[in-house]
Amino acid sequence: MNRLTSLLGLLALCAALSGCADRGDDERAAAASQTVTTTVEKTRVDVVRDLGRRGGFDPQAIYRQVSPGVVTVVSAGFKGSGSGGVGSGFVLGDGGEVVTNAHVVTSGEGSAIKRAGEVYVSFADGNEVPARIVGFDPFSDVALLKIDTDGLKLRPLRLGSVQGLRVGAPVAAIGSPFGEDRSLSIGVISALDRSIESLTGFDTPGAIQTDAAINQGNSGGPLLDSAGRVLGINSQIDTNSGDGTGVGFAVAVDTVRRSLRQLRSTGRARYALLGVATAPVFPQLAKRFGIRSTSGAWVQEVTAGGPADDAGIRGGKGATRFQARTYANGGDVIVSFAGRPVQTENDLASLVAAHRPGERVRLTILRGDGDERNVTVTLGARPLGSPGRG
Repeated sequence: MNRLTSLLGLLALCAALSGCADRGDDERAAAASQTVTTTVEKTRVDVVRDLGRRGGFDPQAIYRQVSPGVVTVVSAGFKGSGSGGVGSGFVLGDGGEVVTNAHVVTSGEGSAIKRAGEVYVSFADGNEVPARIVGFDPFSDVALLKIDTDGLKLRPLRLGSVQGLRVGAPVAAIGSPFGEDRSLSIGVISALDRSIESLTGFDTPGAIQTDAAINQGNSGGPLLDSAGRVLGINSQIDTNSGDGTGVGFAVAVDTVRRSLRQLRSTGRARYALLGVATAPVFPQLAKRFGIRSTSGAWVQEVTAGGPADDAGIRGGKGATRFQARTYANGGDVIVSFAGRPVQTENDLASLVAAHRPGERVRLTILRGDGDERNVTVTLGARPLGSPGRG
């Protein structure tokens, strides 16, 4: 993954483990600042209430309330390999669901991805139970596990939202860096709407960048807001040194929600495909190449036989150097997708990802001659092995 280093720590399976996890449902959480205990058969479920009413950012309160719902995930039994790994995860609701990264419970990339033969979940109270992989989403790096909850004490985490997030907001990360169970680090949101590499040839848009220390083994653990709600799943670090001194990234919770809906339903996730490679338009670029828009996604390449190609969308030709980059000139500029404006190429990736394969959507494009027209595209499905065009 270039310089993006997987956070899954390949550690010996004989490592001593501790932790606890199951399924958290944010819609059921009330607004009191306390913990309420209910009983579900033999399973004790502690519902974490909103810490936000206490005011400010209190790492101690966040850790005290949330850490019992963060688990250590151990994977082993990959076909053709004796290796295993240790990552993190968290409880979601009271039905035995645990969420983690796909790369924690799989090996390989693209069409060569293989799931682990054995997965175990370790809890804070010393319990360790086997888990079944319900499904995994290699495009968003999300996996859903299921465990038997009998006799377990569960602390489900609540899902938050990326709506209204601001750069500079304080966040907490809890996970098992280097196998050190339920370790806390704090920081701020460094940036929003980042694009990070997935386990396929496609990027995952909308990721959260943070300066909270993220290390190997943090994969799958939660990134939390001041109320203790999950903002994302810690997934990657961009580093030159191989340690947590780099930049951390979390898959945004809205992306996680969309992935989980599909995994619960079918055990796999499918994403729409447009079939283009684009470059962002900015004012100086528009002036240099005579583009009649100062924003949008400039189509550089079109996948032959793909949805965009079938709809008549055109890519560029030749190679022209401008401001340290090379561009293919004359391609269409996508300025609207399904009625939503496209300001950047990341906008286009997010809008495509929000639709399903087979859907028909209308695009507004600018031709090289400046003519604006509407084009209807029937979206395809992303393949695991891809040329990286979205």
